[in-house]
Amino acid sequence: MSLAEEYLRCAREAFEGAKRLGDRTMEQLDYDELHYAPNDECNSMAIIVKHMAGNMRSRWIDFLTSDGEKPNRNRDAEFEGGYGSREELLQDWNSGWQAVFDAIDRLVEDDLMKTVYIRAQAHSVIQAIERQVSHYAQHVGQMVYLGKQIKGSQWRTLSIARGKSLEH
Repeated sequence: MSLAEEYLRCAREAFEGAKRLGDRTMEQLDYDELHYAPNDECNSMAIIVKHMAGNMRSRWIDFLTSDGEKPNRNRDAEFEGGYGSREELLQDWNSGWQAVFDAIDRLVEDDLMKTVYIRAQAHSVIQAIERQVSHYAQHVGQMVYLGKQIKGSQWRTLSIARGKSLEH
């Protein structure tokens, strides 16, 4: 396996891990909990999903050939409203991630040092991937934290439970 192939494998694995944490968090919440925000300055999980899905479609559709900030994206609208159903939220979440995985899976070694643009700012493909890994991990971390706040003692841990480190 080449270094480029290993990098792409690791990047996909990082995205898959973030998606899995988000999935496992949302599985624990009902529709109302997905739309709960602690205060007016905080985003609900539904808003985080809406923003992430919009970002994913904008960044990853036509990844190598168009600016990652598509003209049809309305970023401000991603922070308003919610979803009519849990199914609609999950469909948006999954379609966003599918755009990520489709783009990553099409990349080859020669693509990694190409230049792509996000908001007219030049990035190597590697830089653009790393930017999105970080961005999505940040938001999924917010989702997990919010889920823990909502569920309290009913939260089912997503990693090693407190006090169980020595068992692994």
